[in-house]
Amino acid sequence: MRFLTVPPVVLHLFLLLFLASPATACTKQEKRNLLQFLAGLSQDGGLAASWRDNGTDCCEWEGVVCNGDGAVAEVSLGSKGLEGRISPSLADLTSLLHVNLSYNSFSGGLPPELMFSGSIIVLDVSFSRLNGPLPELPYLVTTDRPLQVLNISSNQFSSEFPSATWKVMKNLIALNASNNSFTGHIPSSLCIGLPSLALLDLCYNQLSGDIPNTLGNCSKLKVLKAGNNHISGILPVEIFHATSLEYLSFPNNGGLQGELDGAHIVKLSNLLTLDLGGNSFSGTIPESIGQLRRLEELHLGSNNMSGELPSTMSNCTNLKTIDLKINNFSGNLGKQFDCTAAVNQPFPRVVGASASCLLAKTS
Repeated sequence: MRFLTVPPVVLHLFLLLFLASPATACTKQEKRNLLQFLAGLSQDGGLAASWRDNGTDCCEWEGVVCNGDGAVAEVSLGSKGLEGRISPSLADLTSLLHVNLSYNSFSGGLPPELMFSGSIIVLDVSFSRLNGPLPELPYLVTTDRPLQVLNISSNQFSSEFPSATWKVMKNLIALNASNNSFTGHIPSSLCIGLPSLALLDLCYNQLSGDIPNTLGNCSKLKVLKAGNNHISGILPVEIFHATSLEYLSFPNNGGLQGELDGAHIVKLSNLLTLDLGGNSFSGTIPESIGQLRRLEELHLGSNNMSGELPSTMSNCTNLKTIDLKINNFSGNLGKQFDCTAAVNQPFPRVVGASASCLLAKTS
């Protein structure tokens, strides 16, 4: 008996195709959920025709990705020219993990069913013209949600930034709510309820009040941005307990004041960017800033700071940008950095309230 010999290359390609293909097509219910989402749109950007032309298996539809079992795991429809309301029917896709609806022109708000889904781990609706308040925690939701990444930036959300919402978001790693119109305070519950939070971006809103000292409880927080708001008060010492911070940014709040505490700032040894410009900070730059060896950007411009520039700044050998303009510093920054190499003219001495100190070192 002769056996048919299959070349290894053919066998390899067969296995790849077999593993890459879902075992079954998507279910009728999943198809109905997707079509219900489509029906809620006033402009579908040609999506209806695309889905119709690709047959009845929604795993083959544009922007839809299924897992190995044939269940819908991803809906990625960014920049598709979609208009209308987002249907909550997407939340009925029980295996859905990733949703990207960014860069569209929706109306209305974000359905709470998506935010508090029992399966979605990444939800991106940035740059989509959504408006109204962010969904509050439904009283029926009592268990932790799986959501890890929430990007609602650059929309038209307004009203008070929610606080109770985060009680069931213990898995959240990244929260970007920048460039909206949220009001109220930064919730003190954020770092109490979000132990894994690594990125928090609240810049370009209308937030006010003090910086909550509970932000220091975010032991994994690497990026903290809340610039261009109306935040006041001081930098609480507890914030320096968040020793994983790489970006600490509160520029252009106007009402932030106090002095930089040298004993505490050294705890942020991982810091790459410190941006406190456009506020009302006073006092001097502490000598201990030279211990921030990873520091690449220092923005302290447009404050009320004064005194000699510490010679220890020369220890910050990774510095690329230093902005100290519109303060009352004295001294010569050129003694510590090769400023002439960065600009086409000798760097000016830093003297008096009108002195401009903006250095951009290039490698």
